Amino acid sequence: MVDYLPEDTPSTNAMDLMEEEFDDPIANARVMVRDVSITEALAYKEELESIDGVTGVTWLDDSIDVKAPLEMANQDTVESYYKEENALYSINIREGDEVEVTDKIYNLIGEENAISGEAVDTATSQQMAGQESLNAALLLVPIIIIILILSTNSWMEPLFFLTAIGISVLINLGTNIFVGEISFVTQSVAPILQLAVSLDYAIFLLHSFSDYRKQVADPNEAMRLAMKQSFPAIAASASTTFFGFIALTFMDFGIGADLGLNLVKGIALSFISVMIFLPALTLLFYKWIDRTQHKPFVPNFKNIGKWVMKFRIPSFILILILIIPAFLAQSETSFLYGTGDQPETTRAGADAAAIQEAFGENTTMVLLVPKGDIAKEEEIVQHLEEFPNVSSVISYVNTVSSVIPPNYLEESMTEQFYSENYTRIILNTETGAEGDAAFSLIEEVRDTAESYYDEVHLVGESVTLYDMKNTVEQDNTVVNTLTIVAIAIVLLVTFRSISIPVVLLLTIQSAVWINLSFPYFMDSSLVYVGYLIVSTVQLAATVDYGILFTESYRNHRQEMKALEAIKKTIDGKIFAIFISAAILSSVGFILSFTSSNPIVSSIGLLLGRGALLAFLMVVFVLPATLVIFDRLIKRTTLKANFYKEKGE
Repeated sequence: MVDYLPEDTPSTNAMDLMEEEFDDPIANARVMVRDVSITEALAYKEELESIDGVTGVTWLDDSIDVKAPLEMANQDTVESYYKEENALYSINIREGDEVEVTDKIYNLIGEENAISGEAVDTATSQQMAGQESLNAALLLVPIIIIILILSTNSWMEPLFFLTAIGISVLINLGTNIFVGEISFVTQSVAPILQLAVSLDYAIFLLHSFSDYRKQVADPNEAMRLAMKQSFPAIAASASTTFFGFIALTFMDFGIGADLGLNLVKGIALSFISVMIFLPALTLLFYKWIDRTQHKPFVPNFKNIGKWVMKFRIPSFILILILIIPAFLAQSETSFLYGTGDQPETTRAGADAAAIQEAFGENTTMVLLVPKGDIAKEEEIVQHLEEFPNVSSVISYVNTVSSVIPPNYLEESMTEQFYSENYTRIILNTETGAEGDAAFSLIEEVRDTAESYYDEVHLVGESVTLYDMKNTVEQDNTVVNTLTIVAIAIVLLVTFRSISIPVVLLLTIQSAVWINLSFPYFMDSSLVYVGYLIVSTVQLAATVDYGILFTESYRNHRQEMKALEAIKKTIDGKIFAIFISAAILSSVGFILSFTSSNPIVSSIGLLLGRGALLAFLMVVFVLPATLVIFDRLIKRTTLKANFYKEKGE
């Protein structure tokens, strides 16, 4: 995630500066070894340092003289590294080698000891991304096949759907070679999301082809008519999703562009596949569809519209009651800006919990200030040591001596603290990597340092997450605004109406707000990247249901009264919308169920729940809204040609 921050963020600049000035990088992992003496702990330190890919190990002996009685030393410093015969090392694992190095550390320390930290989370995510995507696909494809078999009258049709979209998914994955590299979040989410979102296009086309086969003897003519009839709905559906995903690419936080670009490619390829490859495939093998016909497994939905419309007033009133609390609740949700905690069912999660239980919360922060003023350095170190959430401060003045000039000593004794231009002060804090306490401490440290120095740089996981928070909060407004504006323009062009885009966007956006309000009412935190992506994806992907429904209603409304038209629309389209929602919802819940990565899991849960909520909104609230505002829609739609009763 750090790699996706903009280059001009303070933490990125500070990290680049520290890498230029100092050989020793900041720690990105903690290793705990149980039941060891000081001598044994020092031996473990040497073994950790000898591992290729471990670029730095810090322990108690770097802060105090461990040959002297520990009782004489500062106990806060001692207990940061050695407590109840448990040794805790701060280590740095070289970027890019996380998986290999963590495996070597696991082999060294065994099952009874623990390792946690940013590098471990990265290694775990990288290892699981490919396997979990495969697990999700193995679960998902059979479920989609079952859903499609239930929705069609042929055993072969589902195979045609999956072949057309599956080929576009594979081509999309192949084109990533030109991108260079993609995030493990994109690798885990994008292929499955592309499959779920674009299956609708194939379903629209083949259902239309099936209908025309009953009217026209020539399959080629039936396909031509089907393509002509379904093209507007498929184009509108693809456009809303396409432009919704394009909005993600405008995020300053690079994960949005990474995922957005991948999904934009995917939607374009799926559209091309459905409009070019699927017709050719179907005309070559349509006899297979004919030979594998079966009786419908699902009963006719006739008269369900009459039943649904009995609830139109309660449905409309209920959403009016819910929409404001849902909007307010989703804006008050507490967020996580990193990957969140690994589940305790995993080795990484269990290890993190064990280290926290033994040593408490601990996050390292590094302060870089201009070199040269020992007296000022001593003063700021004393000031920082007084902070309640700072367990220890490691600097030249309190580790070596403030009275010995650094240039009198060997470089090996000073290189940890001084570069050519900067002084490095390391703070061990008792906060987590993120949260109010961690972010408040960052602001306090920065304000304090700026009262002593004109130039101040902060480095650390919590500092990076602080910058991430500020970046993605700005992205939220930009992305949501662009998504809504882009989809509104597509709807405006599609329906040539001012009121219909407002009705559709409010219907789906209400489902988004209700979905995102759940964490607030359940008193749980939400991974912000998941929130930002789903708030865009749910709107872009599920507005298709509203487009399909409203397009059908508008056609029926030209031949009959509003209430009759809405009932007929519900009877005709509820099953198609349910199939689409069931597929997208299955994708979401399976991602949530199979992924141990908190970002992917949260995206899955929000997507699964969001698709179901969008379905309920389109079936119960949208019909009520269309009927209630029928006259307004008629007046604000170009060439509406609505049915007129005698006397109108």
